[in-house]
Amino acid sequence: MSHKRESLAVAVQYAAPHAPKVTAVGRGELARRIVEAGSASGVPISENPELAMALSNVEIDQEIPENLYRAVAQVLAYILRVSGTLK
Repeated sequence: MSHKRESLAVAVQYAAPHAPKVTAVGRGELARRIVEAGSASGVPISENPELAMALSNVEIDQEIPENLYRAVAQVLAYILRVSGTLK
């Protein structure tokens, strides 16, 4: 038996010197629309289901919890490298 996982998307905004904030969380169709809107706006997208699941429990407009700083920092560094902002 196979279970197809429902899609999940979490949008995170980072503005130094503050911790990143969760700005959107959605499942299913809403997840697809979050990703589509981000792509259309030129927002870099990274796929990390485990981190998305952990971040999906954070209230909208709240800073991410300290125990997720390292994981989010790794994703942000990857996105900055891919976009050419960080070398």
